[in-house]
Amino acid sequence: MTRKRRRLTVVFLSGLLLVTAAALVLTAFEDSIVFFHTPTDLATKKDLQIDRRLRVGGIVKKKSWNKQADGLTHAFLVTDLTHEVRVSYKGIIPDLFREGQGVVVEGHLQPDGSFHADEVLAKHDENYMPKEVADALKKSGQWKGEGEN
Repeated sequence: MTRKRRRLTVVFLSGLLLVTAAALVLTAFEDSIVFFHTPTDLATKKDLQIDRRLRVGGIVKKKSWNKQADGLTHAFLVTDLTHEVRVSYKGIIPDLFREGQGVVVEGHLQPDGSFHADEVLAKHDENYMPKEVADALKKSGQWKGEGEN
């Protein structure tokens, strides 16, 4: 084997190894990536996978929060002021969770279009709204943030 052919073989095998390593890393990340969606995204996108873990953000609709007698089962609507999605959650709701405030829930979309949350993330003070939620509200034209009408 000549030097040129040996060098090409080493370069080819190195490239193949690099591509294989990149494919393995991307495959491993695929399971841990959680995409953010708004209720409008859930209503309009028909290609969302039911078994994939998602984050949904918006505002908890006023007068929509129902707490069951066990104190752990909750149902509420999350809205981006255009569309809304029913969320069910079993667990302890954060102390800062309120109707009319920003929230991000993480879990799975159900076949009936509702959302089963495994985790509920609430705001941390009266001026905070998750960036994704604020961006989605601005995009929908419904944003009524600080300094805007």
